[in-house]
Amino acid sequence: MHIQRLSWLGTRTANYRATADFFADVLGLTLVQEEPGLSIFRLPGGEHDYVEVFDLEETDGIALTSGPVPGFLVDDVFGARAELETAGVELLGPSKWLWDYPGSEEITEYGWFNFRGPDSNVYNCMQGSPAVRV
Repeated sequence: MHIQRLSWLGTRTANYRATADFFADVLGLTLVQEEPGLSIFRLPGGEHDYVEVFDLEETDGIALTSGPVPGFLVDDVFGARAELETAGVELLGPSKWLWDYPGSEEITEYGWFNFRGPDSNVYNCMQGSPAVRV
């Protein structure tokens, strides 16, 4: 698999409001979506590079149990998943696609899956976040 960069970070917290405010007010990230229990902030590196803050009740971030979860941008999420499975890595649930989420159906190339590393932490592989040209 070819890893291009870190392009996503997810964190689940009991201090949801304070954590979301930290990413916005202290780190200066732009809030692009907010709904109960979830705040999404844009990272400057790619078109779909984000930090997502989940509260403890938000079920979409269910795999975020080991602390912040970094996401590796790969060229081919299917190939990356197959390589990790062949290597005996624990895969956490099925692959997901952004088109499955209401309002995001037009973004067809953005997919991801979670896995557990040998350190017991959760990691993520994703595809579909082209670099922002400066």
